[in-house]
Amino acid sequence: MMQLKNLSVTFNRGTEQEFRALDDLSLSVLEGEFIFLLGANGSGKSTLLNVIAGNVRADLGKSKIELYGEDFTHKSLHVRAKQIARVFQQPADGIAAELSIVENFRLAALRSTGRGLRIGTDNAFRNEIRDRIAVLGMGLEDKLDRTAGSFSGGQRQALSLLMATYLKPKLLLLDEPTAALDPKSAETVFRLACSIVEHQKLTAIMVTHDLRHCLRAGSRIIHLHEGRIAHDVAGLKKQEISLANLYAWFDAPT
Repeated sequence: MMQLKNLSVTFNRGTEQEFRALDDLSLSVLEGEFIFLLGANGSGKSTLLNVIAGNVRADLGKSKIELYGEDFTHKSLHVRAKQIARVFQQPADGIAAELSIVENFRLAALRSTGRGLRIGTDNAFRNEIRDRIAVLGMGLEDKLDRTAGSFSGGQRQALSLLMATYLKPKLLLLDEPTAALDPKSAETVFRLACSIVEHQKLTAIMVTHDLRHCLRAGSRIIHLHEGRIAHDVAGLKKQEISLANLYAWFDAPT
């Protein structure tokens, strides 16, 4: 489904602050996998997501990104956004605060190809969005014309998840989507993310610092250390992993 080959990213090249965030990293992602990405601060987690999404360019040379056999290495951020959806750590980064709920979903709909500018302007679209939002149980389905900035962080992050997956992306990137939320909202958003990934059968990568997330969901755990993959477990090995095992990875990564 996705092949990452020999990815390297060097920041501040040629200066005293030169730092290699990714170091010749290669990774194969299978369709339908739900991967949890772990690592200490500075290990390369967000850089990896940024490279996949197109926010950061990999070093020239051997680095290559393929999605369903198509070379995405030099694709623009705009082109990738039609295939790859992302939910950020801060709720404000995933939703336009000055726009209403229905206007935000219209922007999400316009990411696809083959849809005219009239998409999202009729009652059928409003009814569809109302039905999708109603499942959140937050009462937002009756507030479609209120600006998104008037809602809580948890509500905005839940809406961001629904928007990101509105068109069923080929790949969903979740960059610590619960980190900026209070415990109750964080649990709601985590459950929602897992439910969406499961029911839509999405391929997803979630960055998290909450090691308990890895034990509750997902099909694979990848641990980064200094820009390289230190641990990669799936299947039965993933099922056998304990919280103590995960903590040990951070004590002595290999």
